Amino acid sequence: MTSAQLATPSRKQRVRTLWISDVHLGTRDCQAEHLSAFLKRYQADKVYLVGDIIDGWKLRGGMYWPQAHTNVIRRLLTMSKRGTEVIYVTGNHDEFLRRYSKLVLGNIHLVDEVEHVTADGRRFLVIHGDQFDVITRYHRWLAFLGDSAYEFTLTLNRWLNHWRAKYGYGYWSLSAYLKHKVKSAVNFISDFEEAIAHECVKRGLDGVVCGHIHHAEIRQVGGVEYLNCGDWVESCTALIEHLDGNIELFRLADAHLKAQQVAVEEPASETLA
Repeated sequence: MTSAQLATPSRKQRVRTLWISDVHLGTRDCQAEHLSAFLKRYQADKVYLVGDIIDGWKLRGGMYWPQAHTNVIRRLLTMSKRGTEVIYVTGNHDEFLRRYSKLVLGNIHLVDEVEHVTADGRRFLVIHGDQFDVITRYHRWLAFLGDSAYEFTLTLNRWLNHWRAKYGYGYWSLSAYLKHKVKSAVNFISDFEEAIAHECVKRGLDGVVCGHIHHAEIRQVGGVEYLNCGDWVESCTALIEHLDGNIELFRLADAHLKAQQVAVEEPASETLA
């Protein structure tokens, strides 16, 4: 089953809000086709683009922009024209847009941060999160170095999964594995979560929706709700607010597995009938 088949139900699912972050359009590792398919599944009142949607760092070094990346932009514009409010929250890789913060173009809003109120009344800070990353804020050269190292890991990831597929093995994310196993990476994620949660407590908010660290999560941190969208480079994750205010973490891998299980069960049911 292809992602396109997975993502084209007979009717779009109505939801209140979608959050996506760290798409990195303009890079070779951007999973643009999967993202377009995901967006086609939903009719949303609001879509938050939580930073690093366009990778300005990469585009400075040379243009890489295939049709699939244009299709993501077109899909978002189509949703906007059909009534979806699109809020673009700037990140560090698309910081060139911060000079245009508070710009409004029709149904599209450009902001550095914003507050979202869920259907059940909870108040969330929506922010990319680089503001709480000490390396990004104070050691910019280290941020660029870390970005290059991450890109190298993704290149290894592509090579590794090419051979895994050739020998019949499923997809496995090297970068995600390293994040969970390397102590410094685990500590960095924990420090980031605590810093951003502390800011929410100071502001009297119920929680935060952020991105930046490419690590999708829904959990309690420091007495507030911490929600991270993840990314569309390696894990293909998003946050979905349903009409009752409940927020779900979407993982493409889980959606594929569920669709495969349904495909197996349906012929079995027909046989029994």
